Amino acid sequence: MSRKPNHDLRRGWTTGACATAATKAALDALWGNGFARDITITLPKGETPTFPLAHIDQGDTWAEVGITKDAGDDPDVTHGALIIVRVSKNNNGVVFKAGDGVGIVTKAGLPIGVGEPAINPVPRQLMTDVVKDQALRYGFKPNVDIIISIPNGAEITLNTWNGRLGIVGGLSILGTTGIVRPFSCAAWIASIHRGVDVARANNIPHVAGCTGATSEKVVQELYGLADHAMLDMGDFSGGLLKYAAKNPVPRITIGGGIGKMVKLAQGAVDLHSSRSQVDFEKLNAWSGVDIRDANTALEAVERAGDDLAVRVAYEARLNIIKSLKGAKTVVDTVVIDRAGRILGRSK
Repeated sequence: MSRKPNHDLRRGWTTGACATAATKAALDALWGNGFARDITITLPKGETPTFPLAHIDQGDTWAEVGITKDAGDDPDVTHGALIIVRVSKNNNGVVFKAGDGVGIVTKAGLPIGVGEPAINPVPRQLMTDVVKDQALRYGFKPNVDIIISIPNGAEITLNTWNGRLGIVGGLSILGTTGIVRPFSCAAWIASIHRGVDVARANNIPHVAGCTGATSEKVVQELYGLADHAMLDMGDFSGGLLKYAAKNPVPRITIGGGIGKMVKLAQGAVDLHSSRSQVDFEKLNAWSGVDIRDANTALEAVERAGDDLAVRVAYEARLNIIKSLKGAKTVVDTVVIDRAGRILGRSK
């Protein structure tokens, strides 16, 4: 585990945010405003980062901009990668294409269909919104091809789990908030501990730890919890539960996406993709059908049905209770899919 830094960690920007900025800048050039030195975009939660243009090029019917990804102080394998977007006119709305270094989806179970470029839904929506805004601004129809390339992306992806997930040929364009939050185990776990301390000091009867923004929103709305009852657990379920075992709270809900909750159900305490993996043989044993060849936990549940998600919620609850080592805490779990639909809950 890393030591807690003695300075604030600098956050960065996702590949999706970089691609959105490049798209906006390229449309400026394509539709008549030329290339600027930098470009500002609006992210889903209202942040307005500005990106310097690292690469520009233009032809009669296309324009191209590259943005260098800055992951801040996070040890991201794509830090420093050049995210290049070429926009060109078409008659078919917004069409996404994979250029060199961007992967293609070849297996089911991901949020993007087989055969599609590995550009996740939120970045697609951000870029689509930029096209609509720029088209309105310049008086054009929002009809463009968006081709995203990442030089050396095929080499960089060898350091990711893309191959295992069936994404071939390059990297994915990712991000749900546009922000890369710096990764420090010690700092993050310390913030979890402080959240438990605050809950105990204020006699909060029910707290929740969730793996990400979507599950946090679902659990908070499901139980009507206040913001200060939400513990920023992320991947560190062990950091939360070990501390809560010694500093118990009356009730705790753990919520997360199906992939991370399967790992928790199977005994993992660090849910990060680089440090724990789904055991599909064990998952198959919980299922009524053969899902050993499933590509992801979500695909397994889609094939086996929500009863498998309920079993995952149940097994996760048992492991949480075990981790709490006899603490008098009421425990329940909530398992969701990427869209925030509840797939299973424990009693």
